[in-house]
Amino acid sequence: MTYGMKTLRVSTAAIALLGLSAAASHAQTIAITGGKVYPVSGAPIENGTVLIRDGKIVAVGANVTVPADAQRVDAAGKWVTPGLFNASTQLGLVEIGQVTDTRDMNARRGDGITAAFRAWEGFNPMSVLLAPARDEGITTVMVHPSGGLIWGQAAVVDLVEGSTASMILKAPVAMIGQLGSSGQASVGSRGELLLRMRELLEDTRAYSRRRADFERAETREFAASRSDLEAMIPVLEGRLPLILAVDKASDIESALALAKEFRLKIMIGGGAEAWMVAKQLADAKVPVFSGAMDNIPGFASLGVRQEGLAMLQKAGVRIVIIGSGNDPDAFNVRNLKQDAGSAVAYGLSWDDALRAVTLTPAEVFGVENRVGSLSAGKDANVVVWSGDPFEFSTRAERVFVRGREYLSPNRQELLTERYRTLPPKYGTP
Repeated sequence: MTYGMKTLRVSTAAIALLGLSAAASHAQTIAITGGKVYPVSGAPIENGTVLIRDGKIVAVGANVTVPADAQRVDAAGKWVTPGLFNASTQLGLVEIGQVTDTRDMNARRGDGITAAFRAWEGFNPMSVLLAPARDEGITTVMVHPSGGLIWGQAAVVDLVEGSTASMILKAPVAMIGQLGSSGQASVGSRGELLLRMRELLEDTRAYSRRRADFERAETREFAASRSDLEAMIPVLEGRLPLILAVDKASDIESALALAKEFRLKIMIGGGAEAWMVAKQLADAKVPVFSGAMDNIPGFASLGVRQEGLAMLQKAGVRIVIIGSGNDPDAFNVRNLKQDAGSAVAYGLSWDDALRAVTLTPAEVFGVENRVGSLSAGKDANVVVWSGDPFEFSTRAERVFVRGREYLSPNRQELLTERYRTLPPKYGTP
């Protein structure tokens, strides 16, 4: 029996053999040959080869010499791309949304300022949701916290098997906060929300200048704890970007004004109405992280348009496509290619969509030397697709992360196989 292109082996022995095979492939030289290769950092290559050794890409091109001992992967008639990068997820932080014990994405502090909170320290490397995301061509994700005014710090993670430390590419990559929901920050209005953010930044500046006085209790009371003020210093100094979750155009303008006032390096997350202020975003060189399937607007996103990403791109804004209409729920991480396909359907060029789910997020988080494109020296995060990855029916047939091919069936596939044929007493399906 088959599920997609993979033969399901449900016995413990078979799964163990698949795991050994995958581990062995990591140590071998692998040549993916004959496919249409999309490096992203360069032009597509017909009948191209991607050569992998010891988990790294060593060559990409049409005339790559394949060593005699290389394991060959025939990609004739297939499309070959970098692994996809979903840049807004809570994968590994949330297992079951309604079960508190499986939710590790927020710190519950009454003041709503948890800048010192490092979300990845609660990451679950054994999450059953990692494999379904990887099987859809997602090889890298950004995991972020949520809740309050300043949510905490985010990390970039590769979907390899192993410990959390071995999975992390870079941490922290950004501080996360919001300027769009007064209720979430336990304040009365948008004006008060902005006031609290400004107060935090001013207190961070004062604290950084008077650390010694603070330790001697010779300063006034600050808006946040010592650890949170310490964590905000790299943001204030422009060394760590601040991603602000905000949809409303007027709130985005407030974020831009705040960034100018304090010389912050900001990025916009959500950005449902960002197209309305596209010129200001482009002039300020502020990237926007947004989805393409957000068609049920709330009050803060009444102006959302399906063509929004294409309009931002045309205006010169750097865009990063995030999955499932800005929905970070872990089980939706795998839907990233559908969002990219929807963006193409509404006017974004195919090449720009591919870049927005591969190289651009790698660049904005400073990991472009490791992931995001197919070029020599980078980690071998490579996907072989049955066709155009943004078409609904296309499958990710072979997925490599850091040079290891993942073959074991995921939990959904095992359940499908288990219940494909019901016992006679239950009737036939």
